[in-house]
Amino acid sequence: MNFTAQDVKALREKTGCGMMDCKKALVESDGDMDKAMDFLREQGLAKQAKKASRVAAEGVAFATTTADGKAGVVVEVNAETDFVAKNADFMAFVETVANTILEGNPADVEALAALKAVGTDMTVEELLREKVLVIGENIKIRRFVRFEGNCVSYVHMGGKIGVLVNFDTDVADKAEFVACGKDVAMQIAAMGTQYLNRDDVPAEVVEHEKEIMKAEVINSGKPEAIADKIVMGKINKFYKENCLVDQEFVKDNKLSVKQYVDSVAKQLGGKITITAFARFEKGEGIEKRQDDFAAEVASMTK
Repeated sequence: MNFTAQDVKALREKTGCGMMDCKKALVESDGDMDKAMDFLREQGLAKQAKKASRVAAEGVAFATTTADGKAGVVVEVNAETDFVAKNADFMAFVETVANTILEGNPADVEALAALKAVGTDMTVEELLREKVLVIGENIKIRRFVRFEGNCVSYVHMGGKIGVLVNFDTDVADKAEFVACGKDVAMQIAAMGTQYLNRDDVPAEVVEHEKEIMKAEVINSGKPEAIADKIVMGKINKFYKENCLVDQEFVKDNKLSVKQYVDSVAKQLGGKITITAFARFEKGEGIEKRQDDFAAEVASMTK
């Protein structure tokens, strides 16, 4: 091979293609940059890379578990339009990605791309490229979380939100536990829950909230001498609103989520403890492209 890592990087910057694709192209062309670019074009990879520059903020958040519930995954796969989320080919790809994560347990999205996709002879990256060309939109696997243990998954509104919850329990084989797990997952989806318990809230977040609360109290006319006591009451309310175990249970606001879970455990004669959860909302944090359709049509008439 008559090329260096810098050549691979340079080819990637010129074409937008993946690192492994660029390396392969240089191998095939014996290090000739122009021939490597031609190779990528011939393979359709340059076309795929062009699509990859377009904003993908739609798609789905998908969650599932193994048949025995001993492992689970929540994954977000993005596309450019919400129509794609209704595409059977796209959803089959998402499920293949999820099953590959369950089986292969990759460390991150980059490692996932190199795995052989379950039920195919292609890597996940190769399968993704194929779907981009067939479907005609940029598609990206954005993120995933995989848990082992006793898992329950929930998908809300056809993929707008995906939730995966992990439990420590000795009654996982009971239907009542699964129903309880679904209730907890639905709670997380509905309430936008951020933290499992008070210990999970970063200290800097708590301090930031206290500063804002104290300023609000003082600005409302209360003496600074009692502001700290009022803030303590407010921070407890913050915990109850943002920590899963402290939240009011949406199906019975007389109970907290922990009290509800404990009641089911007692009914089944076992233990149920929520140990972790992950909640993905499709497109959250992605700056969507704002198209001016009227301006586009006007420009076409000039």
